[in-house]
Amino acid sequence: MSDLVVGQELITGKVTLTRFSLVRYAGASGDFNPIHYRDDVAESVGLPGVLAHGMLTMGLAVQPVIDWMGDRGDLVEYGVRFTRPVVVDGNGGVTVTVTAKVGAIEEDVTRIDLVVSAANQTVLGKSQVRVKLHQ
Repeated sequence: MSDLVVGQELITGKVTLTRFSLVRYAGASGDFNPIHYRDDVAESVGLPGVLAHGMLTMGLAVQPVIDWMGDRGDLVEYGVRFTRPVVVDGNGGVTVTVTAKVGAIEEDVTRIDLVVSAANQTVLGKSQVRVKLHQ
């Protein structure tokens, strides 16, 4: 892992979220807020449509880093800023794209910066993962 350089793209991942994905996540998380499955409710509170759960989006965003790292390291910190909602179309869903690049290499921790987008818009800001890679 010592061959990493700042700016290096590590991985790009894509996942398609559907309304079924949201129902499954609601069951797992216990978050049955109707803005995550009913267009009429979402629109009545001023939203552009049914939204993916924020924690679902956050979890999906870090998964490509976890897959890339495997057992070669440990995630020590992860944070994001929710900047835009992920609107999930009732017919085709939405594809969330994650690009992970090396943001900084510190003494024993590597910062990986994520660009997370859906419908051609960035949906998570300042999305950073800090990992401690085993030598």
